[in-house]
Amino acid sequence: MNQSIAGSKKKVLPPKTIKPKRIAKGIWKDYQLYLLLLLPIAYFIIFKYVPMYGAGIAFQDYSIFKGVSGSEWIGFENFKELFAMNQFYTVVRNTLLLNLLDLIVSFPAPIILALMLNELRIVWFKKISQTILYLPHFISWIIIGGLVYQIFSNKGGLVNNMIVALGFDSVPFLTEKNHWLLVYLGTGVWQSAGWGTIIYLAALTGINKELYEAAEVDGAGRWRKMWNITLPGIRSTIVVMLILALGKIMTIGFERPFVMGNALVMDYAEVISTFVYKVGLQSAQFSLATAMGLFQALVGLVFVIGSNAIAKKMGEPGLW
Repeated sequence: MNQSIAGSKKKVLPPKTIKPKRIAKGIWKDYQLYLLLLLPIAYFIIFKYVPMYGAGIAFQDYSIFKGVSGSEWIGFENFKELFAMNQFYTVVRNTLLLNLLDLIVSFPAPIILALMLNELRIVWFKKISQTILYLPHFISWIIIGGLVYQIFSNKGGLVNNMIVALGFDSVPFLTEKNHWLLVYLGTGVWQSAGWGTIIYLAALTGINKELYEAAEVDGAGRWRKMWNITLPGIRSTIVVMLILALGKIMTIGFERPFVMGNALVMDYAEVISTFVYKVGLQSAQFSLATAMGLFQALVGLVFVIGSNAIAKKMGEPGLW
């Protein structure tokens, strides 16, 4: 009997197929939610995917009169010219330096701030603190640059006026590159730390409150609960945000270094975004600027894939 059972063919059930009518019914049932998706989908299609067509300019001797389809294809000549420029290595070094220092200084700031806000027990004070911390994110870098100049200027700056009033020499915060770097990093923390706490505060709400109650029964204080419960509870969120930050290690915004930089600190302030602006728009070398942007994107992709692989080997979920 066992042989007959083993020898008998097993019936393989056909895979369940989702009928188009069932899909349409599901969409119609929640059509309001799908309508909300139209705007972000349109944004990504128009501003993220459609511009990829223009990436071919990096391999062309592009002319605005001939367009992408009519310009001559020259292969990797633009990349060869780019890599032969001394300024290329300077802007890549500065971009990596500023982003790496930003990662070291600015990345832990919202985590620490979120932990501090989480420990506040007075609800109204917590809400006011969060609102005040979020505000700098909505201020334009043009305005922030003006504030920085008014506060740290060598002549007439608020901080230097106080230093001189105390009998000391003024400090060249904005004209000496090392001092400028400290102001640059500090301004970045002030502008982004409060907004960055939103994700971590959301992750903190998912931690089981019974863990804290059990820790209190065992006599654990605030610091012990924070170290053994809170931080492990948001570790996966921290890893994901770190992977995303590493993916942007070669990507730097244009406004911040352009507004805060000046001719005396170009050794640090000249980065990829300002280089692309000067080469692409001011000098009209569109092919060279596109080659730089494509190189930047490829390096960022390598960093994302590499950091995600390292995170998975360390037992973290990663991005995929």
